[in-house]
Amino acid sequence: MDAVFKALSDASRRALLDRLHARNGQTLTELCDGLAMTRQAVTKHLAILEAANLVTTIRHGREKLHFLNPVPIHQIGERWIRKFERAKLVALGELKKRLEEGDD
Repeated sequence: MDAVFKALSDASRRALLDRLHARNGQTLTELCDGLAMTRQAVTKHLAILEAANLVTTIRHGREKLHFLNPVPIHQIGERWIRKFERAKLVALGELKKRLEEGDD
């Protein structure tokens, strides 16, 4: 899971994931289009995303298509977010707000 957190910590990699979420199955050329990054930089970011299992690739003829794999992100949600129940978080947030208002 450390590799997933590392991969998600970079804004450029999150942008690539957003692009794949919007349209899965893109080539490197398509992913590079419109980005303020070199092709080499995008390739390095994709390698980190692949190592974290956030992106998978399939060869289609001469092209290599990139696909988003949402499973590791789901696992983070299950492991780190869901264990904190929403109702309890809302109650704690309200309590914090009321206590801070009382300081004035």
